[in-house]
Amino acid sequence: MQIAVIGTGYVGLVTGVCLSEFGFRVTCVDKDGDKIAKLQQQIMPIYEQGLERLVENNRRAGRLSFSTDLPQAVATADIVMIAVGTPQNEKDGTADLTAFNAAIVEVAKALKQHSLIVVKSTVPVGTNRRVAKMIAEVNPDADFDVASNPEFLRQGAAVEDFMTPDQIIAGVDSKRAKEIISKLYEPVCLNGAKVFFTTFESAETIKYVTNSILATRIAIINEIANFCEKTGANIRDVSKGVGLDHRIGQKFLQPGPGYGGSCFPKDTMALTQMARSAGTPVTIIEATVKSNKLRKEHMVEKITAAYGGSVAGKTIAILGLTFKPGTDDMRESPSLVIVPALLAAGATIRAYDPQGMKEGAKYLSGNISWCKDSYDAMTSADGVVILTEWNEFRSLDLKKVKSLLTAPLVIDLRNVYKRQDMLKHGFHYISIGRQDVIPGEPWIPDLNLDDEKAA
Repeated sequence: MQIAVIGTGYVGLVTGVCLSEFGFRVTCVDKDGDKIAKLQQQIMPIYEQGLERLVENNRRAGRLSFSTDLPQAVATADIVMIAVGTPQNEKDGTADLTAFNAAIVEVAKALKQHSLIVVKSTVPVGTNRRVAKMIAEVNPDADFDVASNPEFLRQGAAVEDFMTPDQIIAGVDSKRAKEIISKLYEPVCLNGAKVFFTTFESAETIKYVTNSILATRIAIINEIANFCEKTGANIRDVSKGVGLDHRIGQKFLQPGPGYGGSCFPKDTMALTQMARSAGTPVTIIEATVKSNKLRKEHMVEKITAAYGGSVAGKTIAILGLTFKPGTDDMRESPSLVIVPALLAAGATIRAYDPQGMKEGAKYLSGNISWCKDSYDAMTSADGVVILTEWNEFRSLDLKKVKSLLTAPLVIDLRNVYKRQDMLKHGFHYISIGRQDVIPGEPWIPDLNLDDEKAA
C-alpha cells in the first residue's frame, strides 16, 4: 500500500516513519517548506529516540519521502492519514480544528482513487462522521472510507510504542475500512497486538478518557504527596504499596511538579468542555485540571520557602526544562510556570537541559543563562532545582555538586536522590512527599528502607 501522512508534527512524523519501516511506501506532507527541506536533509524537527536512524534507513531504501505537494501525494495514496495538530483554543479550552478542517478540504479535492481517510489527530467526538460528510460535499465523486485511529504514543518512547503498542483503536463504519486497517496493522499484530474495532464516537472518546484517567492519577498522587509531607508518611512507600494492588498498578503514581506535554493538558480541558456541552459535566476531570494548575504554583512556593521566603538576589540552577525526559518538547512544561515566577521574584537562573535548550530559549527569557552542562549550571549557584528526571541527573558527583554551589541546597522535585546520601554529603535536601533532610537536625530513616535503596 502507498500511504500519505498529512502533517509532520510529533504524531505524523513518528507514524509515517514507522509505517515505512514496515515496508509501506510513505510520503509525509507538510505545508511548512522549511521543515520539509530540513527533513529531506535528515534534520529532525523533534527529538525522539531512534527516529533519526529510521528516517535515514527508510529514505535510503526508497520507502520514505517528504513533500509539500499534498495533491500529488494524495492522488496515488491507498491510505491518507490526517495527523494535523488540533491545539487547545485559548478562549474556551476546546480543540482548534482550523488547520484540521483545511487539510480535510484539500484532501477531498485531491482524491483520485479509492482511499481510506484515517484520522490520527485528536478530535472532538463526532468529528470523524463530520469528516465523511465534508469530503462528500467537497468532492461528490470521491470514492473513500473514513476511520478513526487515535494515537497513544508516549513522548520519549514513541517509536517503541508504535512498534509494540498496548492498544490499537479503530473506529470504522464499513467492512472495507475494517479490512484496510487490518492490513495496515498486520505487521504489528504479528507481534501479538490486536486491533480493537468500534464506532467513530467510541474511538474518539477512548482517546480523551485514556489521557484524562492517566492525568487524574498524577494529580491524585501529587496531592497525596502533600499529605505525606505533613504527616511523615513516605510517598515512595505509599505509591509502591498502592501500586501492588493489581487493580491499580504502579504506572503514573510518581509525584512531581505537575503533568505537561502536548496531550494531557489539552485533552483534559477538551473533555471537560465537551462534557459540559453535552450536559454531563465530568467534575472529577475538572478537578484534575485545577489540581495540576495549582501544583505548578505550589512548586514555586516550595522553592521560595526553601530560600527562607524570598528568592530575590538568589542564583538558582535549574536542571531540566522539558516536561519529561526523552523529548525536547516544552509544551505545558512545569518549567514554563516555575522559571518565569522565580525570575519575576528577582532570581537569576542558570539552566541546563540535555535536549530542551533550543526549545527552552523560545519560551523563556530574562535573567537566565543557558549552560553547557549540569555542573556549569551549578557553578556559583545558591542551590539547585531538579525539574526533569533525565538519567544524567541521577548520577551527579555529589562532592563536586557541593563544591560548586555557594549553598548546599538541593530541591529535588522528581525524587531522584536517596535522602540518606544527601544527608551524608551535608545537603539541605528537599524532595516531594518525604521528610526534608537538613544537616545537624535529627532524621530517622523509614523502617521500610526501599526508599533508601531506590535511586
